[in-house]
Amino acid sequence: MAQMQKENKMGVMPINKLLITMALPMIVSMLVMALYNIVDSIFVARICENALTAVSLAFPVQNLMIAIASGTSVGMNALLSRSLGAKQQEQADRAARNGVFLAICSYLIFLLFGLFACGLFFRSQTDNPEIIAYGMIYMKICAVFSFGLFVQMTFERILQATGRTIFTMCTQGLGAIINIILDPILIFGLCGAPKLGIAGAAIATVIGQIIAACLAIFFNLKYNPDIHLDFRGFRPSGDIIRRIYAVGVPSILMMSISSVMVYGMNCILIAFTSTATAVFGVYYKLQSFIFMPIYGMNNGMVPIIAYNYGACKPARIKKTIKLAMTYAEIIMLIGFAAFHVIPGPLLSMFSASEQMMTLGIPALRILSWSYLVAGLCIIASSVFQALGNGVYSLLVSFGRQLVVLLPAAYLLSLTGNVAMVWWSFPIAEIASLGLSALFMLRINKKILRPMEQ
Repeated sequence: MAQMQKENKMGVMPINKLLITMALPMIVSMLVMALYNIVDSIFVARICENALTAVSLAFPVQNLMIAIASGTSVGMNALLSRSLGAKQQEQADRAARNGVFLAICSYLIFLLFGLFACGLFFRSQTDNPEIIAYGMIYMKICAVFSFGLFVQMTFERILQATGRTIFTMCTQGLGAIINIILDPILIFGLCGAPKLGIAGAAIATVIGQIIAACLAIFFNLKYNPDIHLDFRGFRPSGDIIRRIYAVGVPSILMMSISSVMVYGMNCILIAFTSTATAVFGVYYKLQSFIFMPIYGMNNGMVPIIAYNYGACKPARIKKTIKLAMTYAEIIMLIGFAAFHVIPGPLLSMFSASEQMMTLGIPALRILSWSYLVAGLCIIASSVFQALGNGVYSLLVSFGRQLVVLLPAAYLLSLTGNVAMVWWSFPIAEIASLGLSALFMLRINKKILRPMEQ
């Protein structure tokens, strides 16, 4: 209780310094994770293009795992931060304990998927036996051992909620670095290790996640006195779980919509050629290097907003939002320039064939036009979640990806020109910006202005 009497830095530190302090470690760790995503695909591409396509087809399930782990953690994080801001220690502790319980339950779902449903998933997208075989090997390992992913993300979010993002940088960075080191060793059989091919890529991934999870648990138990993770006599709380999912379910659905979108796009693109699907997969890896820093900044921003919402400090909330949007746009402009100036060298990192270059260079340039407004939408979505209005984030994501993007992509595919399909992304992002602006005005009217009065 003594710690609760002292104001947390999220309520008193100057906003620009606080945002940078909170976000910079997360941005660094997210960049390392993005680098891992790229390096992982670079090594897989050296096996063959079908292996790269298989990993691209596996992305919706991997993204769904991340969606459930991250969305549940977002709900836990928002409740935990608000409880700390309102000086409610016991409720903060209960939020953390129930969040860990939900992470374990979520893992069990994907354990069953990995054991029984991988083949059905890949056969629903392609009839190429080599792609199906590669995909089943890769996906089964990632799903069966995904407990590392769920535990890692949950305990990292507890650290973020209490302002200890430097530890999160260490866990995410270490996990990604281990993955990068093990990828070539296990894929190609270096340093005396067996040559495991695509299975080596999956094994490297889960080993990195498990080690990062262990380190995140250690940091919370050793260096996080704001939260007490004592599970003696623990029983799940229906009230706490409902409050976590009130924010978390819209976030889960929002990210899950991305899985549906990617699955749909893969089906549309593979009708042209499997190379188009590989290009889309490569694009998603490359874009992560642009988007991940913004997601890292979001992870630093959300607890600041949630804490000051609980502490009734609207001026600090507004300044945090403005600064985050400014930084996000700067990052997006850098990504836009890179995709326009050096698309060829970016694709060549993935052992791109001549056909892949022909399809990929115009694709990257067209897709990057969406970056000009995407940063604002990403920040707005996290603001909605932090202020307990996750349903707004869900509506924006649903509208962008399922109401606009997929139908537009399908209609443009009827032209018979795969290059036209890529324009569905800028079209969808413009629609997303309009809806995000409308919801931001509602947030200001219904939450921030009354708080000022």
